[in-house]
Amino acid sequence: MRMILSLFALGAAAYVLSRKRPDQGHDSRAAFASGEPAGGAHPVRNAGPDAMRDAPQNRWSEVDEASDQSFPASDPPATY
Repeated sequence: MRMILSLFALGAAAYVLSRKRPDQGHDSRAAFASGEPAGGAHPVRNAGPDAMRDAPQNRWSEVDEASDQSFPASDPPATY
């Protein structure tokens, strides 16, 4: 019985420690630019490079824009 209680206590402690999040100083909205709204249960960022937190590495083309506007739709944009 003592072993079962020890295992239960160990499991409870592991659960509590896994639920505790350290403050890393990062915004939890990684894809959103500063000032972009991110409300709701499932926030979706506005389309375009201006709404991104990090600027695109390459030149932003019309295909990139159309693809970003269509996300999360399953069909590819018509510009392909």
